[in-house]
Amino acid sequence: MEGLAVPFPHLLPLPPFPKLATVTAVAAISTSTSTSTGGGGGGFISLKQQQLQLRPRRGSPPYCTASSSSSSHSQSEEEERVSGDSIRERFLNFYASRGHKVLPSASLVPDDPTVLLTIAGMLQFKPIFLGNVPRQVPRATTSQRCIRTNDVNNVGNTSRHHTFFEMLGNFSFGDYFKKQAIQWAWDLSTVEFGLPPQRLWISVYQDDDESFQLWSQQVGVPVERIKRLGEDDNFWTSGVTGPCGPCSEIYYDFHPERGYIDADLGDDTRFIEFYNLVFMQYNKKDDGSLEPLKQMNIDTGLGLERLARILQKVPNNYETDLILPIIEKASQLANVSYGISDDQTKRYLKIVGDHMRAIVFLISDGVVPSNVGRGYVVRRLIRRVVRTGRLLGIKGDGRGDLEGAFLPTIAEKVVELSTHIDADVKNRAPRILEELKREEFRFVQTLERGEKLLDEKLADAISSAERNGSVPCLAGEDVFILYDTYGFPMEITKEVAEERGVCIDMNGFDIEMEKQRRQSQAAHNTVKLAIGSGTNIADNVPDTEFIGHESLYCKAIVASLVVNGDPAVQVSEGSNVEVLLNKTPFYAESGGQIGDHGFLYISEGENQPKAVVEIIDVQKSFGNIFVHKGRVQKGVVEVGKQVEATVDVKLRQRAKVHHTATHLLQAALKKVIGQETSQAGSLVAFDRLRFDFNFHRPLLDSELAEIEVLINGWIENAILLQTKVMPLADAKRAGAIAMFGEKYGEEVRVVEVPGVSMELCGGTHVSNTSEIRGFKVISEQGIASGVRRIEAVAGEAFIEYVNARDSYLKQLCSTLKVKPEEVTARIENLLEELRVARNENSAVRAKAAVYKASVIANRAFLVGNSKQYRILVECLDDVDAESLKSAAEYLMETLADPAAIVLGSCPGEGKVSLVAAFTPGVVDQGIQAGKFIGQIAKLCGGGGGGRPNFAQAGGRKPDNLADALEKAKSELIAHLGENGN
Repeated sequence: MEGLAVPFPHLLPLPPFPKLATVTAVAAISTSTSTSTGGGGGGFISLKQQQLQLRPRRGSPPYCTASSSSSSHSQSEEEERVSGDSIRERFLNFYASRGHKVLPSASLVPDDPTVLLTIAGMLQFKPIFLGNVPRQVPRATTSQRCIRTNDVNNVGNTSRHHTFFEMLGNFSFGDYFKKQAIQWAWDLSTVEFGLPPQRLWISVYQDDDESFQLWSQQVGVPVERIKRLGEDDNFWTSGVTGPCGPCSEIYYDFHPERGYIDADLGDDTRFIEFYNLVFMQYNKKDDGSLEPLKQMNIDTGLGLERLARILQKVPNNYETDLILPIIEKASQLANVSYGISDDQTKRYLKIVGDHMRAIVFLISDGVVPSNVGRGYVVRRLIRRVVRTGRLLGIKGDGRGDLEGAFLPTIAEKVVELSTHIDADVKNRAPRILEELKREEFRFVQTLERGEKLLDEKLADAISSAERNGSVPCLAGEDVFILYDTYGFPMEITKEVAEERGVCIDMNGFDIEMEKQRRQSQAAHNTVKLAIGSGTNIADNVPDTEFIGHESLYCKAIVASLVVNGDPAVQVSEGSNVEVLLNKTPFYAESGGQIGDHGFLYISEGENQPKAVVEIIDVQKSFGNIFVHKGRVQKGVVEVGKQVEATVDVKLRQRAKVHHTATHLLQAALKKVIGQETSQAGSLVAFDRLRFDFNFHRPLLDSELAEIEVLINGWIENAILLQTKVMPLADAKRAGAIAMFGEKYGEEVRVVEVPGVSMELCGGTHVSNTSEIRGFKVISEQGIASGVRRIEAVAGEAFIEYVNARDSYLKQLCSTLKVKPEEVTARIENLLEELRVARNENSAVRAKAAVYKASVIANRAFLVGNSKQYRILVECLDDVDAESLKSAAEYLMETLADPAAIVLGSCPGEGKVSLVAAFTPGVVDQGIQAGKFIGQIAKLCGGGGGGRPNFAQAGGRKPDNLADALEKAKSELIAHLGENGN
């Protein structure tokens, strides 16, 4: 189906743009039209006029034929101006007057877990269409903000591809159906917006005779302009089974003079689809048969940018008043004129204009730039705009700061245009602009070096290809270095390479990404399966059959043994060994969950094990081979022998508890801090769980408390978990959350806590949430830009944590001799007493230091001839740094100007304190205390600095203090003695 009202977004996390008929170039308005922007008959009007296009009267064509163009121009004074905002308003008013409830646009961050971003107008109504929730109104109309990025490389190359767009829609929930939907769509197009009926073509599903008759007989469209299309184009389904039905689309014809014969609605140069009507009338059963739905629904979508293009008479969506002002702002910063620019420059400006809309609205809706999930989508767009801006020659913020960020300047124009799209954007503008400034500076720091390296690698690839007579290709390792070290999204590298005619080795890039993932694990997790000669053991070992979801015990055959990387036929007591079995109940580390522990037994007789291997880790390698790492505690283990594999039940239960608790934690985070947060990593261990997630700030104590209340409530509710294995597409349709960037097979395992969470997961889980017993957050902290980490305990680890804290509290109460509820007040009192005591002690030490200073003041000596300078360089033994400072200040007040004072002390083991105090008369001689004492401190293995007249320093070599002070004295004598004239 080609249409704007797309199927339920179950196919991909980021579904592609709708397959609408495109118009890549509009060379003429009619057979006599010219592309000139000057005077003459029927040419395109200027860009400024395009932006302020006059609204056609109802019933008059927005594009005129040669025969009618003169009359159209003579009527222009009577026409009203049409704008993107007015089109939106008129659409909503049209349907509001027909009983539709005008509802606000949903956020770009959807409640639907099957998609990252809102991709269609119907997405917020999906639960109603599926019958999961009752309707609140019988019919509705919306203008929905949407994001689609799968075809991001087409932005700027075609006339209608966008990452951000608005979908106007009218919806019926079991109320009206085809007859009204078709008639109203026609009335909206031809009466409300004045599109000439003779320029409108219709597509219907090949077997939908009812729609064909309604269009031809009720509306009166000539049958020559109604096309029957097949299932791929005009039949919508929500999945393998479920609601489905035919759809019908309205196309605008830019060249009716070409006639009806052999007309192809897929001809981009002639047609553009702008309105799609979906008729949900069937339920598709398991056997593929169709049965009528009890409640038939209507879902439509009209592209605002496309209709604006038609009504404003511009050659592409970018030159409508919805986007052109943003392009003009970018043109101003780049010091170019869009109207007279070459195609490449126009393409760059279109990319900036389009992407900036997407970026601003995404950040406004709470998406924070990061390297995962939605954050990666917005970061990728930001970095693409930054690079494109550099290609345009943009330097600085346009306000005189050549080092300033230009994204906030362009974003201000997007904010200005946002009033009728989302009024909240203006309120969020300060946060949006600050985030853009931060992201731009972060990328620019490495962009130049990365661009230089990329240019060198591309040149090498081209040169090598010319020598070998092959196709130039950029190595996957180089693409990874640019991504990992210089922050270049792989997509940008690919785009730049393609501009130079170079392909990239995606397989090599994926391999490097996998290497990085594995290397990030602890060293003990590394599995070596190659023998000394380089032979790969995995070549002769089949995949391991895992039965650990059903049982914690099984009999298995030893398929192979590995000791220190080499194969072995048998391994004796006391040796470390890696055991490969034909099947196993042991869970191998994956999905964040660590491997099981347990034992392998080789029986000699009843209850008499001949050999025992303790398993302390299990890793998965070479696809699906489980490597059991352990130590032979007793006897001899041999290849080919049968073993009894037994998992440690208690440790497995701990892992199950923490894994399910991790799912509950993600669900709670989405409820408390917003659906935009997404998983960025996890660890499921026996003693704790760790969950990394996308978020831009530390969580408040109240938020952490709310998360704990939610999770412990779900635990108390004793919810039975449901686990199913199903096709990946079915799992996503069902609402299962998939890790962004994770690769899945055709069959996946879905773990659901009904009413709470549903995730794709191969890990082990409890059967009932009550098994978790309790949940407690231990810590929350930032681990990277835009990434936070929560550590928590559950189950037995939760009990141990609570008991340990209770024990600590009892000891504290005993020591302080107070009740538990009095501990806080008692500690606060003790801290206050300690602060007062420390202040008193510090004051005493300072007085003692000043007294010592008064004793040594008479040791100052004079240097110089006509002008005498007092010099005092002394060691005050173990005086601390603060007291040494007080002593120096006292001496500065005591000794007459000019005077130079240098004091040193050893306040503790391995510590040196130094201070230099120079009066104005000494500073005037060109000696600065900060520089002077810094050089002296180096002799004591330290450093320091400060103001010209007063500075402190420290060191780590007390034995060198005497020599350092002597050096200070000699340098002061040399300098002041020579200048003291």
